[in-house]
This record gives sequence, C-alpha cells and structure tokens, in this order.
Amino acid sequence: MPKVISRSAVSSSTDAQPTASSATALRVYYCICGEFILVIDKALASLPRRKTDGAIIVRSQDNDEGKARVFKLNATSGEPVLVERAQGHERQYRFTCPRCTLPIGYQSTPPPPKSAPYLYILKGALTQAQGQLPVDAFDGEDAVQGQQS
Repeated sequence: MPKVISRSAVSSSTDAQPTASSATALRVYYCICGEFILVIDKALASLPRRKTDGAIIVRSQDNDEGKARVFKLNATSGEPVLVERAQGHERQYRFTCPRCTLPIGYQSTPPPPKSAPYLYILKGALTQAQGQLPVDAFDGEDAVQGQQS
C-alpha cells in the first residue's frame, strides 16, 4: 500500500476586520442537571420578563416590536398544559430537559420551537455555569412552603 501524505495550510490575518457574526458572543445555558439546553445571542438576564409568571421572553419570530433572537433550543416537547390565570386560561406547550425531564420553558403554539412568536424560559430553570444552581432557582419557595403547612 502506498504511503498517504496529507498537507494543509493555515492562513490568518491580523489585519482583517471583524465580521458581524464574529463580534456576536453566543451565550450557552444548561439545565440544573448539567445538560446543554440553550445557546442564544444575548444574555437571558438582559431579556424582558413576563409579568404573569416572571418567565424570560425570547422573541422567536420577527414582528413589529423587533427582530427575532438567534437561538438553538435542545429540549424535548412535553404535553400541553392549561394554566388558569386571573384574566382567563392559557395553553402552554412545554419543553423539558432531555436528561432529567425538568420543565425548561413553554410557547403558545404546538412544537417545534420557534413556531410561536415567543418562547418563554421558566424563571430559575437555566444556568450559565454547568453544574451550579441559578441564583433564582428557588425564588418563591418560602411562600409555597407556607401555603402547604
């Protein structure tokens, strides 16, 4: 058998101007169990929150309010849930962690992700540091514990 020799050249330039895509920093988020869940073009802490449940609002589609966020969601589609609110009911199509099945977020239309105008990430569901709990993971637990007693 003949000997195979491969050659490759690597080229780079320090004079090249950065492109829009190289200047954008992607943020990676994990489930509490450590599973990769979300990569997005902006920090979740800087996105608006929903008044009803404190969920983070991620714009999935372009609309009058602005452009859609660039993101990739690694989650499993769950069963739809009907949530009662003071102003009526709301159907949520939930997404769960593929490893531990904890709820991660929801949208208002059936899957796949990005088929609804917005994706909502549940408060305290994701962390940027793999294996560490998010700061707001147990917010409101004292109120729930008090109601159960």
